[in-house]
Amino acid sequence: MVKPLLLSISLLANILAIPSEKSIKSEIKEVTVYQSGAQISEKSSFTLSPGETVLTIRGKSSYIDSKSIQVKGFGEFTILAVNVQSNFLEEKANSSKDSLISILDKEKSNLLRLQAQAEVLREKMTVLNTNKNLGGQNIGLSMVQLKQALDFFEKEITSIKNDEITNRQNTNATTEKIQRLEKHLNENTSKPITPVNDILIKVSVEKQVSGELSISYLVNNAGWFPKYDIRAIDISKPLQVNYKAEVWQNTGNDWNNVKLKFSNATPQKSGVIPELKKWELTYARLTTFDQNIYKNTGFVSGMVTDSEGLPIPGVSINVKGSAIGTVTDINGQYNLTLPSSAQRLIYSFIGFRSKELNISSDLMNVMMEEDMETITEVVVVGYDAIVGRSPGLQVRNSRPQTPILSKSLDIETTSIENQTTVEIAVDKPYTILSNAEKLLVELKKHELEATYQYFAIPKKDKDAFLIAELVDWEKYNLLQGEANLYFEDTYIGRTILEAESLKDTLSISLGRDRGIIIEREKIEQNATRKLIGSNYTESRAYKITVKNNKSSEINIKILDQYPISIVSDIGITLLKSANGNVNKDTGVIDWILNLKPGEQKVLELAYEVKYPRKEKVILDR
Repeated sequence: MVKPLLLSISLLANILAIPSEKSIKSEIKEVTVYQSGAQISEKSSFTLSPGETVLTIRGKSSYIDSKSIQVKGFGEFTILAVNVQSNFLEEKANSSKDSLISILDKEKSNLLRLQAQAEVLREKMTVLNTNKNLGGQNIGLSMVQLKQALDFFEKEITSIKNDEITNRQNTNATTEKIQRLEKHLNENTSKPITPVNDILIKVSVEKQVSGELSISYLVNNAGWFPKYDIRAIDISKPLQVNYKAEVWQNTGNDWNNVKLKFSNATPQKSGVIPELKKWELTYARLTTFDQNIYKNTGFVSGMVTDSEGLPIPGVSINVKGSAIGTVTDINGQYNLTLPSSAQRLIYSFIGFRSKELNISSDLMNVMMEEDMETITEVVVVGYDAIVGRSPGLQVRNSRPQTPILSKSLDIETTSIENQTTVEIAVDKPYTILSNAEKLLVELKKHELEATYQYFAIPKKDKDAFLIAELVDWEKYNLLQGEANLYFEDTYIGRTILEAESLKDTLSISLGRDRGIIIEREKIEQNATRKLIGSNYTESRAYKITVKNNKSSEINIKILDQYPISIVSDIGITLLKSANGNVNKDTGVIDWILNLKPGEQKVLELAYEVKYPRKEKVILDR
């Protein structure tokens, strides 16, 4: 009798040791958005009875990085473990699917009405056919009565036949629409189910308590890109820079009325210092290079589709090695301004294999393949019973003080400069839906003192470019990004704000100014070629004309060049430089001109090249 009693006590103890379960709700309060990914901060409150309880927060994003989860507790309880597990049984809300089902139901109801209308028309035709024997066989009709009867039948039958044609066309169109909708829904249904994540927090209490949880974790499928509006009213006033964040998210959870922070941190990148390996030099014929022969024109656009040709909204497109990027719109289309150094684009979207492609054209349409191996597994991140603090899990018995953020007069944001990162906190709450649509959030407005200078390289481009040069620009914590340009209240195009420059002065191109006319022409009569002894002597001369058609005085810097010899047998003599500044090491000549309204100036450049008669040189390029 002793053993059965001990066994019963043991079983009873095990049953009593099984923790109870309780579902609790958690709301997203703050989001720190990185250029790839975001950190979500949530709050939850609960009341518990004595014992161990597993608190379950359901329906969280399937893109949670389970290694990043942190939980802080406030109250007289102990957190024993934190688990993240996938839930394939709870269907994630899909507003687009619900919308399609609603449209399908409406079209089916419409089809039933059309079928009923067709039946009524058939009945009307039957009634007419039954009564088409005008007055019977033994009753004669006058000509007037006969004509009236014929007109009646003609009118009614014509009306019924026309209604039948319209009904048939509407029925066919509705049936075709229903078939398309059903096919689309069936295709979506056959795709792998994307689970949601449940967060399980095991706690222990000694008496009934009320407590709160603060939960944070990293989530993928979200990000932001720096964008700018740069306005120059005229060259006598400060430059206006409007700093914005283009934020997007497709995490599966809407961010409703949350506080936003935008960070330049990259938590997804490795923090390991790179290793400098041995450089093994071999012959050139055995050396391979990854060469991109396409000349970057500064702009690229296209469409991203899946293997079935359907557009994919929310695909992230990044210029490799920079902060420049964008996401595809609802139609899978994108357009992007490129920095001059851009060579490769990275296309990424959860559930599809990432693609890294050379920039090979102004138009790049990309087809992405589904990554069938990317299946969210049940991930358990557990911790031993703790009192105090453990890596990845924090418990607090007192509330942290909320930092007070100062407010800007123009836009309510606060820059927070940490040891290695910079964050911009937006005081105004925002709602960002999980639909991959881009939302522009204004961060800062700056008025920056700038010096303005026109530049032109007529050998390459005959237009004059206005450059704004900024000093002390580092203190504004700007990031490299696309910028819309406005000059004299007119939109003039887009450029790249190269905020990752190592120079003390930041130059911002404000685009082309058509009010300055520049011509560069070759003086043919001075283009000579003479054979003297064993050497040829060739001459080239150019005339550069600059005219200011603007109503204000301008300063403009003109650049040109003459060739520099790297072979001892080739001799080069600069004949004319129009008093320009000559760099004998590079062959670059620059002229700084001051032009009043309507004024025109002419510059002349000439040089002579001597080389062996058995060789050839290319002077016209």
